[in-house]
Formats: sequence, C-alpha cells, structure tokens
Amino acid sequence: MKEYTYSEARQHLSTLLDEVETYGEIRIKRRDGRTFIIRPERMDRSPLDVPAVPTNITKDEIISTIREIRERG
Repeated sequence: MKEYTYSEARQHLSTLLDEVETYGEIRIKRRDGRTFIIRPERMDRSPLDVPAVPTNITKDEIISTIREIRERG
C-alpha cells in the first residue's frame, strides 16, 4: 500500500485519487503519527442499472427502428 504525508496528499489530491482507483487504497500519515486509509466507495449496483422510461412504443417498433438504423450505416 502506498503511503503519503499529509502535505503530499494535499498537494497532489487528484493524482492521489487516481492511484486509489488503481491500487485499491492508500495511506496518509500525519505529522503526529496518525494514519488514515483512503479507499474507493464500493458500488452496490451496476451503473447501467437505470430506471425504465415509460413509452408507448411496442417491442416490434423498437426492433424495426434498430434494424433501419443498422442498415443505414
């Protein structure tokens, strides 16, 4: 686990957060010896899990539209 001083963490916060994403967690050590661990927040659901949008379009109309778009390009 990577460790930074408080001053280093403060000066390079953006880079530090990128490293948290890469390594899973990092440690920040204060001058008085206390340490803190930063880790990314775990998502309990998929970012693709979105609520449905109500429409009056049938499944066949959706499929037909997708086929037309695919044929164009």
